[in-house]
Amino acid sequence: MRLVLLGGAVLLLVIGAVCLVFGAVGAALWAFGVGGVTILGTLFERTLYKPVRTQSPLGPGWTRTKERFIDPESGKTVEVFYNATSGERQYVSPDTDRR
Repeated sequence: MRLVLLGGAVLLLVIGAVCLVFGAVGAALWAFGVGGVTILGTLFERTLYKPVRTQSPLGPGWTRTKERFIDPESGKTVEVFYNATSGERQYVSPDTDRR
């Protein structure tokens, strides 16, 4: 899916270049903007998400929420823990939790 998204974004950059050649500056700026933001977002999305941990968080204030989802990278179920004091969230795969 990421490759399809990146391919579409590169296509937008090419369309932007063609628009620029033909003098359609507004359309070129739009295509460059959308294509560029899509490329940056797709390439850097992994750095924005927190890693899935193998152990439940330690310390006071951590509570397990009812949120569950399937991690697209590993295919495993992930549980969400929340610390109301700090607002921090941690993601734990119960399949690998050793406690």
